[in-house]
Amino acid sequence: MRHGISGRKFGRDTAQRRSLFVNLAKSLLRYEQIITTLPKAKDLRPYVEKMLTCGKNGSLSCRRNLFARLRDDELVSKVFGPLALRYANRNGGYTRIVKCGFRRGDKAPIAVIELLDRDGAGGKFTAPGGGDRSRKNEGQGKNARSGAADVNVGDVTDSTSAAMESEPEAEPGKAEIEA
Repeated sequence: MRHGISGRKFGRDTAQRRSLFVNLAKSLLRYEQIITTLPKAKDLRPYVEKMLTCGKNGSLSCRRNLFARLRDDELVSKVFGPLALRYANRNGGYTRIVKCGFRRGDKAPIAVIELLDRDGAGGKFTAPGGGDRSRKNEGQGKNARSGAADVNVGDVTDSTSAAMESEPEAEPGKAEIEA
């Protein structure tokens, strides 16, 4: 029996699980908000919070330990720089997990894990449809998307849509004549 053993295995061996959490932690520290399954988000929280607490310490040994885990100079300097200053007055609790529905393919519970007090985030995460995460997309036909598929991730902008809006569209008749 697994009495008192914390953590999930996620169907992976130790090396794969370690790699999974390193990559999730790198993404969370880089983008400050990621979408993943709820169990992964719950297990990622203490992993990242220990890194941020280590970053607040500021010692050389903590910097080396963090680099040994992340292997990314940019992220290590971000943890020891802006993130350490942001959370200087906070004693833990640097992340927030928000449930946001179920994945369409296998109905796995989806969650957004984000760092608190993000710049330009405007506060709390809002789910699509006015913040009511429990409402189903009923009566929208066969191709109705679930709430998890509609999640907007922070400040991400689509450069291709902006480029398409700025260029005038050619008339259908002219394209056939020129070709």
